[in-house]
Amino acid sequence: MDPRVLIAKRVAQEFKDGQLVNLGFGMPTQATNYMPEGVNVMFHAENGVFGVGQRPTASEAKADVTNAGSEPITLVPGAAIMDLATSLGAMRVGLLDITVLGALEVDQLGNIANWAVKRNGKWWPGIGGAMDLCYRTPQVIACLMHTDKGGQSKILKKCSLPLTGKGTVKTIITDKAVFDVGDNILILKEHAPGVTLDEIKAFTEADFIVTNTFCEMKL
Repeated sequence: MDPRVLIAKRVAQEFKDGQLVNLGFGMPTQATNYMPEGVNVMFHAENGVFGVGQRPTASEAKADVTNAGSEPITLVPGAAIMDLATSLGAMRVGLLDITVLGALEVDQLGNIANWAVKRNGKWWPGIGGAMDLCYRTPQVIACLMHTDKGGQSKILKKCSLPLTGKGTVKTIITDKAVFDVGDNILILKEHAPGVTLDEIKAFTEADFIVTNTFCEMKL
């Protein structure tokens, strides 16, 4: 299975019927296509949409119907479209139940860095609305590949990049594992199909403990 699809499928299992859910750029948006049977949630895009549907095919895509990352979206019946200020206001007053964010790094303190890398001496591209989402959503889920292209862990003891949210992440979902964030330590709950505990230990810089119910992801 494509690791990004695996992550999106596992993310979708976190949602409960009736919730309001924001999906960040990239991998999080794929979760709309893998919703569990009988679970109905309202997806939010920070540029001003409540009621985001499944990702469209290329022939269905419309240039003026997109999410905040300019990715094409569909709208479910009853969807609401609003200006950016109203959408950000909904985020800032705590209306959302869950936010799912892609990440460059996360750490065992629940910190997340997802907005900037250094290029030519400058931090790029910019933080956007992710900081508002981190601090005003009760459950923040970080989803990311477990390692970078060089095989180095992105699940760290302490983030090295500028933070988006400090101590805000509750759950981390990667292509290898699922962690909850505990008291300055991660709690390993699940492993991806075919991934062993020894492999997770080898590719994880952060300190973690393993739950008694540690099991394979049910996809």
